[in-house]
Amino acid sequence: MFFLGIDIAKLNHVASLVSDNGNIVFSNFMFKNSLEGFLSLIDKIKSIPKDDIVIALEFTGHYSDNFVNFFFNRKFNVTLVNPSNVANFRKSYGRDSKNDRIDSINIAKMLLSREYSLVTQSDIEYLSLKKLNRIRDSLVKQKSKCKILLTRNLDSIFPELQYLLPSGIHSKAVYALLKKYPSSEEIAALGIDVLTNILKTNSRGHFCEKTAYIIKSQARSSVGFEDISLSFHISQLISSIELLEEQIRNTEKQINAIIEKLKPVILSIPGISNVACACILGEIGNISRFRSPSKLLAFAGLDPKVRQSGQFRALSCRMSKRGSKYLRYSLIYTAWNAVRNNEVFSNYYALKRSQGKNHYKALGHVAHKLVRVIYKLMKDNISFDAEQLI
Repeated sequence: MFFLGIDIAKLNHVASLVSDNGNIVFSNFMFKNSLEGFLSLIDKIKSIPKDDIVIALEFTGHYSDNFVNFFFNRKFNVTLVNPSNVANFRKSYGRDSKNDRIDSINIAKMLLSREYSLVTQSDIEYLSLKKLNRIRDSLVKQKSKCKILLTRNLDSIFPELQYLLPSGIHSKAVYALLKKYPSSEEIAALGIDVLTNILKTNSRGHFCEKTAYIIKSQARSSVGFEDISLSFHISQLISSIELLEEQIRNTEKQINAIIEKLKPVILSIPGISNVACACILGEIGNISRFRSPSKLLAFAGLDPKVRQSGQFRALSCRMSKRGSKYLRYSLIYTAWNAVRNNEVFSNYYALKRSQGKNHYKALGHVAHKLVRVIYKLMKDNISFDAEQLI
């Protein structure tokens, strides 16, 4: 067996080949991040049967994606290694500095003494879920920023509006009104029939003529001032919010399609949504990357940050918050949903609260238990069973 270590970079990659007895076959073969470069690497190793070689590289986000997909689709054995493991392996040999030429050898040699798992079609789907989830997260954050700006502009143009409706200003009816008439002066000048029609049409009949009268009356006496630039910005922000909402829906359709295809066992956990499931699967990837639930906890940054010096040891420890923030958020979010949807999780949360822990600390304990459940389900490929797993 041969191990091909790849040090990934943006423009050029470096490859080194090591045999299973530790001999270096070749080292520091540099090739471009292009079709020509990838083909030159295949030509370099063409004398070795595909089944007798494992290609290993650090998981480095989008830089590694092209390489993984290219070689996996050509039936090569590919494995992804944790960059922190490579760093620890490098330090164990007394070398703390990072060097592209040395790292490719270290990556290959590391597989001689460590277990590894090969990339599968499911892993490719997990990578897609990871990217889709992060796209969705970015869109949601952009939408939130637009809403904050919209509220701020309305505080100047028509501050009373947000208090007139139970649903506030972020509704389809209000957006339809403000997109066309983005100032208190324009709304005050509208005929009551026109205003009623806009509100009623865009609220499925929820808002009636009475609501229109209230808004029109308040617009006439509003303390807001007329500002063409702010009114223009309001219309633009609403258009942006509507576009972002459509993009979020389309992204979730893509996520749902992959989840439907994978039919993951963790979807059987009470309270877990498709989006949270996608984030957890995308961030974890192949569960065999983690030797124990504690390793998965550390990856999510849910492990405690222990403070100890001599005989002193802190009575309480905060979570380390290292690792994937996306995974950590999804686990906390799903833990709370599990508390609200499953008696066992609910009882465990209540137990921690009875022990004097506040809401967030108790929820942290539930998230710990959830991680152990997720690990068990994915490792053994079984569905959730509260009586057997908790």
